[in-house]
Amino acid sequence: MRRGEELRQHILTRAKDVFLELGFERASMDTIAARADTTKRTLYAHFENKEELFLAVIDLVGGLLGEKLKNPSDYADDPIDALALFCGRYQKILVWGPAVRLCRLFTAVAERFPEGAARAYDAVFRTVQERMEEFLRSRFGLSRKRAALIAEQLMSRVFHPRVVRALFGIDPISEEWMDEAVVDPSFDPAPIREVILRIADPRTFK
Repeated sequence: MRRGEELRQHILTRAKDVFLELGFERASMDTIAARADTTKRTLYAHFENKEELFLAVIDLVGGLLGEKLKNPSDYADDPIDALALFCGRYQKILVWGPAVRLCRLFTAVAERFPEGAARAYDAVFRTVQERMEEFLRSRFGLSRKRAALIAEQLMSRVFHPRVVRALFGIDPISEEWMDEAVVDPSFDPAPIREVILRIADPRTFK
């Protein structure tokens, strides 16, 4: 029998699946309790309401993203290669089927539950940009302001057009996750490297 933290994590995993399947509005605590094979009383002992449970699911997703993505320094010794691979890995995650559906779910709750949407944005996007900024400051010696600006450019190159097209259902999404491949074979690093090479050019700082 699951207890304590193990039970909480089990509930969160099942709740994530229910939210993805039914959306925030249609998902009920009854359904989540049933999918988690537990009682409503136990569910409410861990989470006061559906909103609190949804926020905890977002934190779970953010943690899983962090585990799969890691930091730029984990990819290569060369800082340009490291950032390019980091961005490629991030794009690969974002166009993966479950990730696309999660992003759609988080967008859908923006009007009904803005706190949840803001938490999701921080977990999936802001924290990743902050990792880029920290790497840019430490490895390229950029100021905080300039690192933020460059990180925004890198984020935009990751998203457009491939991730945007996937979110809108224009391009097919992959349901299979192949972890042995760091980046998707179709990932084009040229736009990313273009931004990074401008950073590395000494004339950039004039």
